[in-house]
Amino acid sequence: MTKDTCFLTTKDFTILEVMRDRCLGRDDPLAPILKRKIEAATVMFRDDIPMNVATLSSRVTFSVNGRKPDSRIISHDRMTSAIGMFLPITTARGLALLGLSEGQEFTIANADGEEDRILLHEVHYQPEAARREKEALERMSGPNSGKPSLRVIRGAFHVQPRLVPVSHDGFDDPGPSAA
Repeated sequence: MTKDTCFLTTKDFTILEVMRDRCLGRDDPLAPILKRKIEAATVMFRDDIPMNVATLSSRVTFSVNGRKPDSRIISHDRMTSAIGMFLPITTARGLALLGLSEGQEFTIANADGEEDRILLHEVHYQPEAARREKEALERMSGPNSGKPSLRVIRGAFHVQPRLVPVSHDGFDDPGPSAA
């Protein structure tokens, strides 16, 4: 495995290809990172991606140049929710983390031209792994999984009208005393 090797889901790989196609040219700071990621990618179906790989919407802990670790959710683009919660792949650090395995690092050039080493410490949550776990639990629990079962109730279409008794003279109106 080379230094830049990364594992991407088919969805994540497609998103990176679109980002590369939309780059503003060689001056775009994300262009070299996108090129490295796409060339070194091992593309996998979401059911096959290892659970220790950072994918979109994964919650990860990482550090830059050995500084104090930080936790974020890797997102597709800038989010409008709480500041500091998401790390979009439209930033160099977010893009660098995408596809890394726990313990793997990726080196990028920062705005000053110096190298930043981004180390992925841990993947706390990965949506693909969570989905696989949920499906496995549903398969194990079988038909009695707490969900309501289908119960057929005969509707009005099948109900016969109730017969009203008729008096001996054929008149069925009980009169005002019935009210």
